[in-house]
Amino acid sequence: MIQGRTWVFQNKPTIVASAAVGGPFEAQGPLADDFDVLHQDLWLGQESFEKAEKKMLEEASEYAIHKANLQKEDIQFFLSGDLMNQVISSSFTARTLGVPYLGIFGACSTSMEGLALGSLLVDGGYASHVLAATSSHNAAAEKQYRYPTEYGSQKPPTAQWTVTGAGAAVVAAKGSGIKVRAATIGRVVDMGVSDPFNMGAAMAPAAIDTIQTHFRDLQLSPTYYDLVVTGDLGRVGFKTVSDILDKQGLKFPKGLFSDCGLMIYREDQPVLSGGSGAGCSACVTYGHILSRMRKGELRKVLIVATGALLSPISYQQNESIPCIAHAVAIEHEEEGEV
Repeated sequence: MIQGRTWVFQNKPTIVASAAVGGPFEAQGPLADDFDVLHQDLWLGQESFEKAEKKMLEEASEYAIHKANLQKEDIQFFLSGDLMNQVISSSFTARTLGVPYLGIFGACSTSMEGLALGSLLVDGGYASHVLAATSSHNAAAEKQYRYPTEYGSQKPPTAQWTVTGAGAAVVAAKGSGIKVRAATIGRVVDMGVSDPFNMGAAMAPAAIDTIQTHFRDLQLSPTYYDLVVTGDLGRVGFKTVSDILDKQGLKFPKGLFSDCGLMIYREDQPVLSGGSGAGCSACVTYGHILSRMRKGELRKVLIVATGALLSPISYQQNESIPCIAHAVAIEHEEEGEV
């Protein structure tokens, strides 16, 4: 069923398992205990950072499948995307998994784009098991979008730190526990920001648009969810979103609204404005947030993953940065609950 821009899933797709893999910087953060695997080397024993990212995505996917007590052959669709040109991390991981594959790209919003589309396939009866995943790697993203780390270039305080991590979730037609209730599909919003070192400011309008649309479509109060988190706005973008939502009447109680880019690292880690990257919201959601939900600490959560849809080419041609945000509502359902 559709309400405005929001899909409301009638058949209750279930997240039956998830996994998160991180790198050495993520291992130093406050959410380290919620990762399935933490690597102490950015290279992961590979010949390049791009191959290291692929290995992380493979690990997260295989861990999620194993935790769901499934085999690769049980996965009917693999939905994945990443930040590399032509989503090569995902495509090569699909080669390893050997299952039907749909490559997607939403930049840092890819985690919730994949979860929304996977849930739609399951809810519509077109699949019984779907794997949704994404990844990012700090050194690989820096090399592609900005300056290779070896250059040692100085960044402004508005810049963010790309998460080295991968997250994956298995969505099933049957099962109890964490249900995917709804998904609000974002639209591209471009307010003319062109600074690739200030992604938070660029993505904030898209996050505001999707959050307001979700609550309006479903006629929800700001207190409906136990937690609402944006993807990776960082300090600059998150403050902007919070202030504008407050002024426009969508005021969340203290402690209910947060950002994955602010949650994944400690305040004393040198990440400038906070974390970013496709792996940011994926690791925080599929590791930390789902863990809290399984423990009963959270019952209803809205994840709003944000993405900046730029490329090195568009930046070099003086284009502004179009952005998008996709929101997915997940709820923990007790056994026997309707």
